[in-house]
This record gives sequence, structure tokens and C-alpha cells, in this order.
Amino acid sequence: MGAGPAGSAAARACAKEGLTTLCIEEHGTIGYPVQCAGLLSASAFAECGVSRRSVQNEVSGARMVSDLGGELLFDARTTKAYVVDRCLLDREMAERAADAGAEFRLKTSAAGISGTSLLTRGIRGREEIPFRLLIAADGPRSSIARMLGFRRPETYLAGVQAEIPYEMNPRHVELHPNAAPGFFGWVIPVSPTRARVGLCAQEHANDHFNRFIARYGKNSLHLVSGVIPLGVMPQTYGRRALIVGDAAGFAKPTSGGGIYTGIRSAKHAAAVAAACCARAEFDDGSLRDYERRWKEDFGKELDIGMKAFRMRQKMTPEDIDRLCRALDDPDLIATIVEHGDMDRPGTLLRKLALKPALARAMGILFASGVRRILTG
Repeated sequence: MGAGPAGSAAARACAKEGLTTLCIEEHGTIGYPVQCAGLLSASAFAECGVSRRSVQNEVSGARMVSDLGGELLFDARTTKAYVVDRCLLDREMAERAADAGAEFRLKTSAAGISGTSLLTRGIRGREEIPFRLLIAADGPRSSIARMLGFRRPETYLAGVQAEIPYEMNPRHVELHPNAAPGFFGWVIPVSPTRARVGLCAQEHANDHFNRFIARYGKNSLHLVSGVIPLGVMPQTYGRRALIVGDAAGFAKPTSGGGIYTGIRSAKHAAAVAAACCARAEFDDGSLRDYERRWKEDFGKELDIGMKAFRMRQKMTPEDIDRLCRALDDPDLIATIVEHGDMDRPGTLLRKLALKPALARAMGILFASGVRRILTG
């Protein structure tokens, strides 16, 4: 279910395992509507297994701006992330899955589940499609998870983004933590003369966005919005279903990105699906291996990220400004450049927690908060 990156990755991996694979997508065009900032870490892009056709720009660093005077710039001098055209990326991932043998059915949505049959409605009317196993990659508001009675992720962020004419250094992303309470805003360079400006917030996202975008003029080329789930659902398997990607709440709480974890979870789901089909065993005990696999892979990072997100909720604009100023230190910047990882922030947090200069600058409460994040 779902032909986004996680769904297409699952379909491709299942088809490669020799499984009869059908991917259902409710929209008529894969990759549209766009609901993503389109900034992928180098690791996430590699996981997609596609050509560079969708790449519009390469990013090597970031500038963090507190809006109260504090700023921080770090540059790894090598490509750390790619700015992509999500429509092209999603389509190529679906093409690779189709080449592997997966079938796609567009303009079709799930209407219900009856035993081991998926009830659908769409361009072919109403259908009843038998299945051995479902992999739900149908996004933050997953209809499959809801139909099966799974508890949903605990927090949802609303995101708004516009593409605008704007001149900036194409190698640096801008981060504006005080643009949105509890999260952050961003300016992502598509080229030296175009950028994507957006933010995420739990409440009043449009109001925050309108204030933020006003700094950059009113000439918007493209406006998109979306929902980001934070906090993994309590159980991601059961009743002949495996829940992957945003449907399971696998978006990273530190950035909101979900492609890396979505594709990793899809590959784990496909491996478990192949094993279950080979044994003809689909009970919850057999499906549990999926949850073990993704937890061993990136579960700890999501846990650390969620604790960092909760700590961020308590920080004031003044705290953010102090953090920017404290991090603007050659030793700390070198640590960020060496150990920073968009997909696995735990290592960097551990390294920064050992820096006495940061603890002194931010105070005892900040230092103890970081220790709680890392030790649980």
C-alpha cells in the first residue's frame, strides 16, 4: 500500500525475492502531490537505489540562525545531502520496482479488509484482492493501520513550504529554529537563484509560515504542505500486516525526514515477508522478527531523537540563541563536521555532551538534559 519511497522500496525488494507483488496507490500520478522538503542525506539517497536524474543540487554544510543575533556555520567541504525533485525520485523508484516485477495500480485506495482480502475502490470500481501479507506504506494517516486497530504515532507536525526566487550560497542549507515553536524553519537551496522555504509546527503552522516567508518576498513558485508523524507506534506488526515508513511513525524527530528510515524499514519488511511466505507462516510470532530487525537497525536513534524533540519543546528563543553562540567554537564546529549525521544523530550528541565548554555555556540544566537523552 502506497507508492512513495517506502512503498516502492518494499515492492522492489519483495519482487526481487520472487514474491507476487501488487502496490496500490490512491493518486493518479506517482510522486504527486509533493509533501516533502526534498532534502535527502547522502545515506538516504543511496538507499533509494536510483540514478542522479532527480538531483537538483548538492549541499555540504548549514547555517543555523537564531534570529536574536546568534549564528553558526559549518561546512564539511564534501557533499552531505542532495536536494531532489521528489516527483522524479518517486517515479524512478516505482520504475525500478516495476522492472523487478512489481505491479502498480493507481487511483486505487483501500476500503476495508475482509479476512485475507483487501477491499479496494478506484479506477476499476470495487475489487476484492486476496493477499498473504500486507505491507502498509500508506503515510502518516495510514488507512491500513487504522483498519487493523493499531495505535497511531503520538505527535503530528504540520509542514508548509514554498519554492521561491532567492539568491543564496547553493552549498549551505539555512536552519531557523525560532521560526516555529518547538521545531524549526529552513531555507534549502535548489540552485544559486531558487530556494525552498518552509517550516513545521504542531499548531498554527500556516500563521508561523506566513510570518517566516514574508522575509523573502511574496513571489512563490510552488506551495506544498504535509503531515509528519513523530513517535513510533507501539507495535508495527500483526494481523498479517507490517507497517513501514511514515505509517509507523518512523520520521526522524530531529529533522522530520522519513526517507532513510522508511526505506530501511521497507527492506526489513520485505525480508520478513519473503521468509514468512516461504514457510507459509503469517502469525504474529512470525511477523515479530520485523520489529526486532528495525529496532536493531535504527530504533535507538529514533528513541534518542524523540527525547531530543521533547527537550527542544522546553527551549525558549533565548535558549536557542545561547546554543547557537555556544556552538560557534572551532573545536565544537570540527566535532559537528566530523560526527554529524542527519540519519543517526546519537554519535554527535554523545561527542558534544563530553565538551565542557558547551556545558558551561548552556548551563547545568542543558547538560543534564543531554545526559538524559543519551542514557534514557
